[in-house]
Amino acid sequence: MDVVVLGGGLMGTASAYFLARRGARVMLIERNRIGSGATVASFGNIRRTGRHLSQLPLADRSLRLWGEAEKMLGRDVEFRATGHIRLIFDEASLADMRTYAQTARPWGLELEELSPREIHTRFPGLGPDAIAASFSPHDGSGNPRLIAPAFAEAARQLGTEIVEEAEVETVRHTGSSFLVTSSKGTFAAECLLNTAGAWGARIAAQFGEQVPLDARGPQMGVTEPLPHRILPVVGIWTRDKNHGAYLRQVERGNIVFGGAAERVSVDLDPGHAAADPMRLPTQLRAVVRLLPAIARATVIRTWSGCEGYVRDMLPVMGRSATTPGLFHAFGFSGHGFQLGPGVGDAMAELILTDRCETPLDDFRVDRFGRAV
Repeated sequence: MDVVVLGGGLMGTASAYFLARRGARVMLIERNRIGSGATVASFGNIRRTGRHLSQLPLADRSLRLWGEAEKMLGRDVEFRATGHIRLIFDEASLADMRTYAQTARPWGLELEELSPREIHTRFPGLGPDAIAASFSPHDGSGNPRLIAPAFAEAARQLGTEIVEEAEVETVRHTGSSFLVTSSKGTFAAECLLNTAGAWGARIAAQFGEQVPLDARGPQMGVTEPLPHRILPVVGIWTRDKNHGAYLRQVERGNIVFGGAAERVSVDLDPGHAAADPMRLPTQLRAVVRLLPAIARATVIRTWSGCEGYVRDMLPVMGRSATTPGLFHAFGFSGHGFQLGPGVGDAMAELILTDRCETPLDDFRVDRFGRAV
């Protein structure tokens, strides 16, 4: 093999696909089932608004690929560019939005500022007490349950070998190749790509690279189906984490929501995350502020998933600083869903050409030094 990819979430499957599309011989190893970790727990938000500026070139690269996903993968992954609106309820948040919009404009992100009248005219029922909002028309959402399996199947059709339910036991660098010993056999490749999500820091540590990462689980929920009236993804500009809710309505009518609840700690062994029902009332109060009509809806399911949060909330992405042939793409800190296709394409370019047109320096693994 040319490359072994560790981790079968969106980052791993997208990387495997783009590597194979460039002609590489790829093997992907997943400890559970494809897309069963942080990817399937995701809200499905495809947004650039509010991202750290250093992420915007990668987000733009990814957005272009989301637009090509159905044709590229041969199936509908429910990407819909319905726009992304973030409601504003106080002057300080309005000032934050305007500052961000000004600094993001040179990076290619254009945010439209909406007045209360424009909000109520264009998006009736949203944020009746909002004093303003930002709107990004090209963002939207996708289906977290579909995207990783779609990339995996497309990669498989290009010759990628995919091994599921394989617990990795050891990973060694022999000097000329990597040997990965798992519960389903030992595999060798010239390069190793670490897309192991919340477990990514453990892999990096085996090669002397320390990353301050915590495993946490978001609190997600979904309502019964309602008449479909909300097109954009809805969020909020706020510094108060207790108000930081978000929601979207899927085409079947259900409203998916999250945020405004402290993420639960997750033990990586075994790595199962569970929603905490005691946090639901606080979360729903914040969601109702965005969409009062949801107060009359029934919540039919809640869930969580194991995500890796890096100390500075930026991913670890790029070459290893200690080991030739080792590459990382993990720690996307709860906001990696939109970036997934772009990450896969960028990592394939970097691994196979030794360059990347998208700047990745801010995500390098050695930015933390030796202290954790």
